[in-house]
Amino acid sequence: MRISVLSVLFAMAATAALAASTAASTTGMTAGKPQLKSAGPLAFGPDGILFIGDTTGAAIVAVNTQDAKAQTNSPKVDVQGIDKKVAAMLGTAAGDIMINDVKVNPISKSVYISVSRGRGPEATPVIMKVDASGKLSEFALDNVQFSTTPIPNAPNAIPGGRNPRLDTITQLAYLDGKVLVAGLSNEEFSSNLRSIPFPFQAATTGASIEIYHGQHGRYETNSPVRTFVPYTIDNKPYIVAAYTCTPLVTIPMSELKPGNKVKGATIAELGAGNRPLDMIAYRKDNHDYILMANSAHGILKLTTDHLETYKSITSHVEHAGVPSQPLSELKGVKHLTSLDSSSALILSDVDGAVDLRSIPLP
Repeated sequence: MRISVLSVLFAMAATAALAASTAASTTGMTAGKPQLKSAGPLAFGPDGILFIGDTTGAAIVAVNTQDAKAQTNSPKVDVQGIDKKVAAMLGTAAGDIMINDVKVNPISKSVYISVSRGRGPEATPVIMKVDASGKLSEFALDNVQFSTTPIPNAPNAIPGGRNPRLDTITQLAYLDGKVLVAGLSNEEFSSNLRSIPFPFQAATTGASIEIYHGQHGRYETNSPVRTFVPYTIDNKPYIVAAYTCTPLVTIPMSELKPGNKVKGATIAELGAGNRPLDMIAYRKDNHDYILMANSAHGILKLTTDHLETYKSITSHVEHAGVPSQPLSELKGVKHLTSLDSSSALILSDVDGAVDLRSIPLP
C-alpha cells in the first residue's frame, strides 16, 4: 500500500510540475488566431511551444501546440510525394505550394512543416503536421494560444529584384529561455542576430554581425546568416553560423546584446557558388560533427572536435579550416533537421519526387 501511495504522490508531483512548466511557457499568451502574413523558419521551445518566423510581417509568433505527450521511441518517417499530399489537402496543385521549413517537436516527435499556399505576397501561410503514426494533417491556427513579438528594425520591402524583407528572418532556434533570430535589419551593418527572451517581453534590435569572407577577401556586414546551430566551445556558448558562398563562423552568445557590433571568427571556407540551407550538430562514436545541407555542395559532414583550435581566417582563401566530407549518397536535400540523437529528418527533391524521410546520422 505504501508503494502505491508513493507512486500516486510522485505522479501527482510530476503532473503538477508539468502544469507549472506549461503555465510558465504560456505566460502572456492569448487565445485566438495569430495574424500571420507568412510562415517561414520554425523552431521548438519548451512544452511543445512552436515558434513561427513571419518574414513578411516581421514578427515571431509563439504557438502552444498542446502537443507535449512524450514519445519515447522515435518513429520512422517516410512520406513519399509529400508536396502532392499537402497540395491535395489544401485544394491546390503541388506547383502552387512552397515548403519553407521542417522541424520536429522534440517531445512528441511530430513533424511540423511551414507552407505557403500560392506564390508571391498573396500566398497563404499554413502549418502542416505529420504525427508519430505518419498521419498528415493541417495544424489549424484558428483558435490557439499564442503570443507575438515584432522585429523592430526589419529591412524595408523593395519592389523589383531581390527583396531584403524576405531575409528578415533566415533561421530560428531556442536556447535557455531565449529565441535566437538570424536575418537582416535596416541598419548600416544589416547582418543581424537577435536574442529575444521568452515568454516575450520588449522587442530587441539585436546585434550587428561582421565577418571576414575568405572567398571574397574582405570583411562583410550585409550578408545574413543563412543557417546556424547553438554550440558549446571551450565550455562557453556560441553560435556556429554559415553564410552564402560558404564561410563558417563562430559567434559568442555573450556578445549578442541589443545594438552591439560583433566580429565573428571565420573558421572555415567551404566553397563558392553555394548557399547553406540547414545545419544540425550531433555526437557519434565519441566525436562531434555538424551536418550541413547546401544548394550546390550537397550534404557536407564536418568534423567539429576542438573548434577552439581553429584560427580565424583573415586573408583570401578558397578552401580552409574545419575539414568536411561530402555525402554523395544523400541527394537533393532541401531541408534537414534533428529527429533524435541517432537520426535526422530530411526533405529531398530528386527528379521532382519530393519525399520526407528519416535517416540514421552518418
